[in-house]
Amino acid sequence: MTTETDTPRTAGTGAEGVTAVYEVTGMSCGHCEGAVSEELSAIEGVTSVKAEAAAGRVTVTSAAPLTDEAVRAAVDEAGYELVGRT
Repeated sequence: MTTETDTPRTAGTGAEGVTAVYEVTGMSCGHCEGAVSEELSAIEGVTSVKAEAAAGRVTVTSAAPLTDEAVRAAVDEAGYELVGRT
């Protein structure tokens, strides 16, 4: 199972952006993926989120690099634990 969300790109950003992959524990289903994706998508500058519960991985693309603190806060808000970048 995977959940991917796309948010509109901000004008003036590069086509590719910055992609980071994070390890997240506690996700076990599509609902979990959706909850994590929703919270991460709310971070300013995030353009795409792909959560994979089976792999315990979340791929985030953003206009600029995200702080680990912002990512951790979003994952915590969703009810899961950020282990770190992979």
